[in-house]
Formats: sequence, structure tokens, C-alpha cells
Amino acid sequence: MKVVSPIDGEMKLLNDVNDEAFASKMMGDGIAVTPSNGIVYAPVSGEITMLFPTNHALGIKTKEGVELLIHIGIDTVELNGRGFTGLVKQGDVVDIGDKLIEFDVDLIKNLGYESDIMIIITNTSDFNSINYISKDTLKHGDYILEIM
Repeated sequence: MKVVSPIDGEMKLLNDVNDEAFASKMMGDGIAVTPSNGIVYAPVSGEITMLFPTNHALGIKTKEGVELLIHIGIDTVELNGRGFTGLVKQGDVVDIGDKLIEFDVDLIKNLGYESDIMIIITNTSDFNSINYISKDTLKHGDYILEIM
């Protein structure tokens, strides 16, 4: 199964993210993207299993059983939803490329937060391997992960 980038930006390895929980892969394996805009698209088709009330993070589960977390920014939960607009709700079924969340990148940065977006396979141990498709600059829809 392939996962596509949910946003335009610069690809970053998780161990380069300025958050120990993500960098140590405590929550699962994946990648990060430093965004060049504020529109998050579905990187897989599946069901929205969780959307934080602050709209800074959501979970998607695919029919293949992949559980994916998209987390926008570092410590952005502290913004209490300011600058984030959720375009889906828990229980919605989405297709690759559907818009999920819009957010204000400049606001996040101006308030002193990092805007990196983490794309995490939270049930990593259920799969044989997760391979990165390395690319410096990403457009949403570019392949970024292959799950075996």
C-alpha cells in the first residue's frame, strides 16, 4: 500500500523533528513535511477515526488496516484551534486527495510554533516494513511511503 503526501513542502525525516515523541518514533514510523501552504489533503482513502477538537490532528484508518495520524505542528494543541479549520468530521469516509484541514502557516510561525506536519503509521508493528520514497520537495499527491 502506498501513502501520498498530504501537503506541499519539504520532506523531513522524523528523527529531524523537534519533538521527542515523534523523533523517537514512540507513536509510530513515518515522515514529516515542512509545509509551504496550509491545506492538508487525505494521504490515503479511509475513515476519519479521530479529529481533535482543536483541528490540529486527525486519524484515518484504511480498509487494509493502516492507522495513520496526521499531526500539524509542534505543540499546536496549545492554540486551542486558533488558525485551524477542520473540513471533515469523525466517521467521514475520504478518498485520497480530499481536503481535510486548512490552517494558517504564518500564524503558527508568528506565534512561535513549528509548522512541521507529521504523517505517522500508528500501528507500525502490524506491518513487515515501511519504506520511504525519498524526495526533497513534495507536492500533495506525491508518493512518500510504501507499507508492506
